[in-house]
Amino acid sequence: MTKRKNTVIKAVCLILLTAGLAGMIKTGLSYHKGDVDYAEAMELAKVPKLEAGNSEKGQGQGTQGGDMRESEETDPYMLSLAGIDLDALRENNSQVTGWIAIPDSQVSYPLVQGEDNSYYLNRTWKRERSSVGAIFLECQVNRDLSDFNTIIYGHKMRNGSMFGGLNNYSSREYWEAHPCIYIADGNGVYRYRIYAAYETGVREITYRLNITESEKKEEFIRFGIEHSLIDTGVKPGTEDKVVTLSTCTGNGYSTRWVVQAVRELQVTVHPLANHRAD
Repeated sequence: MTKRKNTVIKAVCLILLTAGLAGMIKTGLSYHKGDVDYAEAMELAKVPKLEAGNSEKGQGQGTQGGDMRESEETDPYMLSLAGIDLDALRENNSQVTGWIAIPDSQVSYPLVQGEDNSYYLNRTWKRERSSVGAIFLECQVNRDLSDFNTIIYGHKMRNGSMFGGLNNYSSREYWEAHPCIYIADGNGVYRYRIYAAYETGVREITYRLNITESEKKEEFIRFGIEHSLIDTGVKPGTEDKVVTLSTCTGNGYSTRWVVQAVRELQVTVHPLANHRAD
């Protein structure tokens, strides 16, 4: 009886080990597929690698102190992103809306928008199936980033890709080194300064769309600043545009980790700038 029991236990362990190895292989292949797809995106769009140290003048200062709104001529990131080829990406996927990047981080990806918020959870920017997914706009916001609160989603990957590194913004030191988010679309390049980072419930005002009343905007801004784990000294106004980057926390489905930033600078790109010659 004992011998039979040991045999059963060994068989069960072997099955579990095989299943675990299969899962690891599947995850590894999915990660590799994501790496290949997004490396291709960078090559197609001719996206430069944005490394810190090129121009950090004025960055890390809040709106309460000093002038942080230097012109685009002093920000090489904006100039570099103004030259990317979005049309090359749209030839593969018409749902590409732009490019999002945080200098000196793994965040440098095509930005897409599906008809719902589930499609790109398990598809890359090329619409090919992968657990890596894509960085995508909330399906109900305007793709031109004109909403008061534009929500952008991405997975928290274990290797730090996609939005896997956003939890680093729980550290003020990390924020000081990576204070801005850049988004390029067919109309221009926008720089957003991060003002809050925190964990919040999916039903909180952070996820409220179509906010138009000044009182609600004030409530939205106040909620983010009060819940932020870092004190940035940056405070948006009710006439500003905000982006909310949202990812998983690993603590279940009821809460998310968010990083919020306010638009502080925009450089307009000529309508023909992102179109290649025939």
